[in-house]
Amino acid sequence: MVRWEPGTPERLQRAALELYAERGFEETTAAEIAQSVGLTERTFFRHFSDKREVLFHGQELFARAFLDGVDAVPPDASPLEVVAAALRAATVFFPDERRPYSRTRQSVIDRNPALQERELHKLASLATTLAEALRARGVTEPAATLAAQSAVTVFGIAFGQWIAEGEERSLADIADSVLGELRTVTAGPPTA
Repeated sequence: MVRWEPGTPERLQRAALELYAERGFEETTAAEIAQSVGLTERTFFRHFSDKREVLFHGQELFARAFLDGVDAVPPDASPLEVVAAALRAATVFFPDERRPYSRTRQSVIDRNPALQERELHKLASLATTLAEALRARGVTEPAATLAAQSAVTVFGIAFGQWIAEGEERSLADIADSVLGELRTVTAGPPTA
């Protein structure tokens, strides 16, 4: 068996996604994932705590991308300007060539309630992290939580549109459009 080849976590991720898409999440074992790339089950568990986590590996990098956007704006930026910068920074995590992988991953998640729950937990954790970053910038409550939750909502809607069949716009363009919709909604009706 091949044991020390570089990129082991990534190889396991690709193999898991292929098997989950083909057979289903529940029907695929960690041992089968490992064996499909010439590794042992023990090696799988050195990299991932369970077979769900293989789909969520790199979550800290995803959150870091949002935080990099928060850090990039001037201290006097409004909460919505911070959200816009965080979204722009996070969209680079999803270049167009990653769209087919993301579509497949989402289809696997959509077919399994436990994975859906894990995805929601990931997004809730991201909102908490963003709210903390906003509070550290001096944004008070409830504005910090509203802005953070809005960022996650905008990302979720934009991501769903980005992975839709036939969609060709970049995630950044879609996120800008969805954020524009949020601005329209929150602006309220024009005053007379």
